[in-house]
Amino acid sequence: MKPRPTRPRPPKARSVADTWLDAFVAYTAGECHLSDNTVAAYRRDLRRFFEWLQRRSIPELTIRELADYVAWLSDKALAPASVARHIVSLKVFFRYLQLEGVLRDNLAELLGSQKLWKRIPQVLSAEQVDRLVRSPRKTDPWYRRDRGLLELLYATGCRASEVSNLQLSDVHLDQGYCICRGKGDKQRMVPLGGRAIDALRRYLEHDRQRLAKRSGGEPRWILLSYRGRRLRRERIWELLKFYAARVGISPDVSPHTLRHSFATHMLSGGTDLRQVQEMLGHASIATTQIYTHVDPTRLKAVHKQFHPRA
Repeated sequence: MKPRPTRPRPPKARSVADTWLDAFVAYTAGECHLSDNTVAAYRRDLRRFFEWLQRRSIPELTIRELADYVAWLSDKALAPASVARHIVSLKVFFRYLQLEGVLRDNLAELLGSQKLWKRIPQVLSAEQVDRLVRSPRKTDPWYRRDRGLLELLYATGCRASEVSNLQLSDVHLDQGYCICRGKGDKQRMVPLGGRAIDALRRYLEHDRQRLAKRSGGEPRWILLSYRGRRLRRERIWELLKFYAARVGISPDVSPHTLRHSFATHMLSGGTDLRQVQEMLGHASIATTQIYTHVDPTRLKAVHKQFHPRA
């Protein structure tokens, strides 16, 4: 007896939320030219918003209901920085809906400043950074690459994604600088210190060519995986946590910890805030100002130097 043929199932109807989310993601990637990581973060945050939204209508939302959304995020035990990022994502999404004529007013702008959810970033001491960058050993498979990676993160204050996408043509060791591509594909020049230059030279002379051969081509990225491909930012996180654990540094350390440490140590050494802003690639100096609150010894020194009754 022949089995009865099964009828093909009709395609699942897409929700209005999915339609708007896909259109918004296409807009941020195609027209705004935001980085892949930023677009992916917007998508994740807005999926959580639509989870909360359920049967509510976006044009009919009130500011009280949006405040309930913030409370709902907090009940999810999200970190303050994560709550802040969700709110920023919502504001950008609502601006897009205004452009499309779905919303007349952007009530998300009334949710308050991101400052309400800011935390003081974790910062390593100079001694901890020194132990960390020295932690790769000759017994590690690609210790020269890993040493160059750690030195590069701390020397430049770059994000993990920026270091991951750094190309050979972007790094100018003889001139002592590199070109980083940040959010929105904006380029900036960042100086390289002597130790970072030495570490990268050793990696380029001894390891990179061997790694490149494994890809079967001519990879353009400076930091390569064991397969000769681009060293992914997720792998950069893993390597950093591995070496941090080796020297007894907090397991909460991340590439952003080295970015925070870079900025704090630069300011502690007397670097101008505007210069640090430029090196970090911050669009607003308000973002850079958080580092002025991290090192209390610097504030005490400034107070003692300039206050007439100190």
